[in-house]
Amino acid sequence: MTFNPFYMQVFKFGGASVNSVEAIKNMAHIVADHLEAPLVVVVSAMGKTTNLLEKIIPGVPKSEDERIALIEQSKKYHLDIAKQLLPSEDPTLEKLHQLFDQLDKTSSQLPTTYNFDYDRIVSFGEIISTTLISGYLNSIGISNVWVDVRDVIRTNENYREGIVDFETTRRQAQETIKSRLNIDNSQLVVTQGFIAGTAAGTTTTLGREGSDYSASILSYCLDAESMTIWKDVPGFLNADPKFFPNTVKINKIPYNEAIELAYYGASVIHPKTVKPIQNKGIRLDIKSFINPKTEGSKIGPYDSIEPLTPLYIFKNNQILISIQPKDFSFIAEDNLQTIFAILSELNIRVNLMQNSALSFSLCIDFNEILLASIRERLEKTFRLRYNTGLQLITIRYYNQDIIDHIVANREVLLQQRSRTTTQILVAG
Repeated sequence: MTFNPFYMQVFKFGGASVNSVEAIKNMAHIVADHLEAPLVVVVSAMGKTTNLLEKIIPGVPKSEDERIALIEQSKKYHLDIAKQLLPSEDPTLEKLHQLFDQLDKTSSQLPTTYNFDYDRIVSFGEIISTTLISGYLNSIGISNVWVDVRDVIRTNENYREGIVDFETTRRQAQETIKSRLNIDNSQLVVTQGFIAGTAAGTTTTLGREGSDYSASILSYCLDAESMTIWKDVPGFLNADPKFFPNTVKINKIPYNEAIELAYYGASVIHPKTVKPIQNKGIRLDIKSFINPKTEGSKIGPYDSIEPLTPLYIFKNNQILISIQPKDFSFIAEDNLQTIFAILSELNIRVNLMQNSALSFSLCIDFNEILLASIRERLEKTFRLRYNTGLQLITIRYYNQDIIDHIVANREVLLQQRSRTTTQILVAG
């Protein structure tokens, strides 16, 4: 294997690819097979760790006993894996104990604001996973440097959806990552996805499932030749195999098409992932960590999807909120300005919206705490009605037969169509 110092790659491994001893060993094999060039590996929290950490954000646990039990559950999960991967005297084990002590202390503090508390708690998932994985790789002879991405990716203080300062991030990526690739002749950096840092030193996140975006930011800032997302599927599929038994793998996807699909909620990539790599013409590969030798899917400067086929996106656990002015006035620009200012302040992404003369309806991901915040803010001026437990179906390149088959006899609460895309909100 001839080493090419000018061909930098960025790999992203999600939670499913590092959720067990066997998965981490498999990841190590993939990394070892791609050290012919400098490599930056971006890793998510292991398994469902983020879901668990969301339950211990200050103000969320129903009791102190629940908070402690959840931390112990996560600690046992990680340490059981670490003890099977690492020698008993490996210093990584002590680092993991220290991180869980910090998590315990931080999560026991009094709540401040939900978004700020969210970021400083859930960020432990990525710090813990990369500490474990970096230590394991070093222990088996795959020399690497662990980098805290909070010292690299700079955002503003828009917690839970940090806005990236690309100029500062590019400078810090060049100084912190490129310079460290030559330490001890190491050509591998292990760092975190999803999380970032502010100028004041606080932790932010880039939006749920934001590790793809992290890898894209680093690819852009480091002038990478390619970026690869390693998934448990063979590539970009036209539907989630959990819903469709017979899926079609898309071999080539134009940048703009990938942006559209991610915006509508395609689970393969985060909505903000594509734009940075498109700006520099960096190819994005989506490959299977189960069968890493297979071709996968490519996102790049292509003219059209290949093959062209209907594409299905399902978002569960949705809530439809209908908003009406208390004085029965029209839903005009001033009312919409008030509504969107509140949504922006709470960092709530709208998945679908529609308005009539007297009401405005929006569909969002359900979150009990954020729903309470919306009600508190909006019910001062508006009347609210809402339905929970809904499913949002997006079909790109649809026809009526496809719509009829997918919707079947379920109640439709909201529907919108364009030339190429329809979105349908149905009862679960």
